[in-house]
Amino acid sequence: MREYLASVADVLRECGSDETNGLGDGVAEERLAQDGPNKLKEAEKVPLWIRFFQQMADPMVIMLIIAAVISAVTGVIQGEADFADVVIIMFVVILNSVLGVVQEAKSEEALEALQEMASATSKVVRGGRQAQVPSHDLVVGDLVILEAGDSVPADCRILESASMKVEEAALTGESVPVTKHASTIELAPGADDVPLGDRKNMCYMGSTVVFGRGRAVVVATGMNTEMGKIADAISTAQDEKTPLQVKLDELSRILTILVVAICAVVFLTGFLRYGSAFLASPDLVIDTFMVAVALAVAAIPEGLVAVVTIVLSMGVTKMSERHAIIRKLSAVETLGCTQVICSDKTGTLTQNKMTVVDHVTGNLTAHVRTMALASDAKWDAAAGVAVGEPTEAALVADAARLGFTTDHLTKTRPRVGEAPFDSSRKMMSVVVRGRDGYTQHTKGGPDVVLARCTRCLTESDGIVPMTDELRARIMVQNKAMSDRALRVLASARRDWGAEPPASFEADHLERDLTFVGLSGMIDPVRPEVKAAIEEARSAGIRVVMITGDHVDTAVAIARELGIIDSRAEAIMGSDLDRLTDAQLDAKVVDYGVYARVQPEHKTRIVDAWKRRGKVVGMTGDGVNDAPSIKRADIGIGMGITGTDVTKSVADMVLTDDNFATIVGAVEEGRRIYDDIRKCIQFLLSSNLAEVVSVFVASLVGVTVLLPTHLLWINLITDSLPALAMATEGAEQDIMKRKPRDAKDGIFAGGMGLDTIVQGVIIAILTLVAYLIGVSSMGVTLAEAAADDQAGVMGMTMAFLTLSMVEMFHSLNMRSLRGSLFTLKGQNKWLWASLGVALLLTFVVIETPLSVAFNFAELDLEHYLISMGLAVLIIPIVEVQKAIMRAVDGSRG
Repeated sequence: MREYLASVADVLRECGSDETNGLGDGVAEERLAQDGPNKLKEAEKVPLWIRFFQQMADPMVIMLIIAAVISAVTGVIQGEADFADVVIIMFVVILNSVLGVVQEAKSEEALEALQEMASATSKVVRGGRQAQVPSHDLVVGDLVILEAGDSVPADCRILESASMKVEEAALTGESVPVTKHASTIELAPGADDVPLGDRKNMCYMGSTVVFGRGRAVVVATGMNTEMGKIADAISTAQDEKTPLQVKLDELSRILTILVVAICAVVFLTGFLRYGSAFLASPDLVIDTFMVAVALAVAAIPEGLVAVVTIVLSMGVTKMSERHAIIRKLSAVETLGCTQVICSDKTGTLTQNKMTVVDHVTGNLTAHVRTMALASDAKWDAAAGVAVGEPTEAALVADAARLGFTTDHLTKTRPRVGEAPFDSSRKMMSVVVRGRDGYTQHTKGGPDVVLARCTRCLTESDGIVPMTDELRARIMVQNKAMSDRALRVLASARRDWGAEPPASFEADHLERDLTFVGLSGMIDPVRPEVKAAIEEARSAGIRVVMITGDHVDTAVAIARELGIIDSRAEAIMGSDLDRLTDAQLDAKVVDYGVYARVQPEHKTRIVDAWKRRGKVVGMTGDGVNDAPSIKRADIGIGMGITGTDVTKSVADMVLTDDNFATIVGAVEEGRRIYDDIRKCIQFLLSSNLAEVVSVFVASLVGVTVLLPTHLLWINLITDSLPALAMATEGAEQDIMKRKPRDAKDGIFAGGMGLDTIVQGVIIAILTLVAYLIGVSSMGVTLAEAAADDQAGVMGMTMAFLTLSMVEMFHSLNMRSLRGSLFTLKGQNKWLWASLGVALLLTFVVIETPLSVAFNFAELDLEHYLISMGLAVLIIPIVEVQKAIMRAVDGSRG
C-alpha cells in the first residue's frame, strides 16, 4: 500500500489501528514478536576464531612464534630436541590471545549495554494511554506523538500536523525542513508515483522534527523502512579510538622500531665480538637471536592497549551508575580537562518541579484558563497529576485545582490551530473554537508577551487600552516575583469573532493582544547543587548559568547557589547582541549569568571561552541547543527533558538532568585518566627494567632472563595488577587540583622521568639478585657467560626478584605522587591480583614446571634475599616521590 496516496481512514484500517486509542498492548506484543524489533541491519560481528587469530597477528607475537619454530628446528637438527621452550612460548601466546579475545568481548558488552541505556524512546498511544517506549519496540499501527526535537522513529503516515516541519536531509539531501500535513496526496497527471521528497503527509525514519508537533501512525519498521532499503550503504560505523589510545598506538610503533634497533645492535655486538666465527656458528647465531627475542619481549608491554581499553570500558560503566552515560569514549579524557561548565538553570540547577504559587491578574478564571489552553500538558484525573513538560504541567495543575481540567477545556473549546512554542519567540499561541466564536490564547515570557499587547484586562474596568503606566506597573510586579526566584509567565488573548484567523503563523497571530495576567512558579534549587558548585570551584572549574528566564530570577538563584556575588555579573541576551565577538572575548570572564538568551547566544558564549583557550562543557535539551552542544568540547545532553536531536550530538547524557552529576562525572573522568596513567607508568617502568636487565647482561655475555621468563612476567606479574589498578578509587586531592591541560602528553607532569628512574631501579635490583645468585654458587661471570647452566641460580633469583619487585611496585603505583602510607582504604582487587600472581610465581619455581623454565631449586636463604631486594622498591620509590613532591611544591 502506498500510504501517502491513501486517506487517513484507509491507512488506519490497513494497519489495524485506532486514531484515538492506538493499538492494544497485546496486539503490539504480538506484532513485535512477528515482525522483530524496529532496528536497521547491524554489521556482523567478527567471529571468535577470527578474533583469536587477529590477536596472533601482532608483530611481536609473530616474532615469538618464529623464535619457537627456529629453536625447535635447530634442536632437531643438532639432535638435542628440547621442546620445553617451544611449548611454553606457544602456551603463553595462545593464553594471551584467548585473554585478549575475552577482554575485547567484555569491553564490547559493556559499551553495548551503555548504548542500550542511551537508546532512543518514543511517545506512543497504546490502549488509549500515552506511554514512553523504546523506539526499537515500535510496531506497525503504533500511534506516535511527534514534537520539535524528536527523531522520527519509523516510517509514518501523518494523522495530524500543527505547523510541523521535518528535516529529511539524510534521505532526500534537501537541507530545508519540509512543512508536513495530513491530507491525501494526489498523483500528478501522467505520474506513476510521488518522489520521496514530495510525500508531505509522510515522515521517515532518520528524519528529525525541527518545528511544531504532530501525530502519526507507523506504517513500516526496521529494514522495511526507506532507511532500511539503503541500510547496507550507510552502515559505515567504525570503532572509535580516543586521543589517548591513538597516542598509545604511536607509542607501540615507536617501541617496535626500538625493538628492531635493539635486535640489530645485539647482532652487531655479537659479530664485533666473535668476528667471522659468529656467522660460522649456528649455536652462536641462535643464542644471539634468542637474546634479541628476549629484548623484544621485554620492550613490548603486551597488555598495555588491552588494559587501557578495559579501564575505559569499566570507567564508563561506573559513570553510568552515577547517571552519566558516555556516548563517546574521548569524552572521558576531555572531562578531566574541563575548565568551564555552562549549565542551563531549569531542571539542571533546579528540580524542575514547578508549582504555581502566585498570580497577578484582573480575572483569575480567564487567566488560568488561558494558561491551561495554551499548554500541551494533560490532566490525568485518575492519578490526580498533570502529565507533560514541567512548566506546562504546573499551569495545567493550577487550572485543575480551580476546576478547569484539560478534558473539560478541550471538549468545550477544541483547538483548531496553533503557533507552537519557539525558543526565539519565547511564547506559544493556540486558537480554540468556543460558543462565542474563535479565541486565541497566548502564554510566554512577560517581556515578549507584553510587547505585543495593545490592551489590558483589569479587575475594575474590564478591557482597557494598554498605557505606559500599566506596562510599567506590570513589569514592577514581574520583577517583584522574579526577585523571589519565581519563574514568571504571562498570558494574553485575542478574540477573532465568528471566523478563524486567515493564518496560524506566529507573525499573524501574536499582535494586538490583550494582556490577562502573570503566574509565578517556584522551581526549588536542587539541594546537592550548591555543594557541587563549590566542589567545581575547588577543582578550578568555572560554572556559568545560561537561561531563558528573566534576569532577576536568574540572579536570585545564581546568588543562592554561589555562582555570582552581584547583579553586575549577569547579562541579558539583548545586551549580548550589542557586543562584537572581540568585546565578548574580553568580557566573557566577567559574566556568570546569561539571562533571556536564545540558542545562538550559547554558541557565541562557547566560542568566546574556547578562543580564550578554555575547555568548555555545555548543557542543553532543546533542538536548537544542538549546535552549541556540538561546538563545546563536552556536549552534555539531558536524558529526561532532552530531545533526541540534542542527545544524539551530545558526548555525555545525564539520566537525571542534575548538575551535580556533571561534577561527579568530572571527578570520575579524572580518576579514570589517573588510573590509566598509573597503569602506563607501571607497565612501562616494568618493561624498561626488563630491557635494561637483558641488554646489560647481553653486553657482559650472560643470560639473566629467558624469553619464556619475560613472557610469564608480562602476562602474569604485570597484567593482573595493572587490571586491578582500574578499580583504584579517586585520590583525596583529585578535586583540589587544577584541570589537566588538554595539550599535555601521556608523560606530562614528570611521569616520563618517573618511569625511567623506576625502571632503572628495578633493573638494578634484578641484576644484583643475579650476581648474588651466581656468586653464591661460586660461579664467576666468565663461567656463567660460557655456560648458561652455570648461571641458572642467578637466573632463578633474578626471575623471582623481578616478579616480586613488580608486585610490590604495583602498590607504589596506587598514587603517582602520594605516599603509599598515607592512602586511605585498600584496593581489594589489587591485593587479590597480587595473591594470584604470587601463587603462580611460586608454582613455576617449586613444581615440575621449573624444569621447563630452566630454574634452580631455591633454599630459604635465597628466597629471603630475593624478597628483601624486592621489597626495597617501596622505600626507594617513597624517597623519589618525596623529592618530586618537593620539586613540584617549589614550582608552585
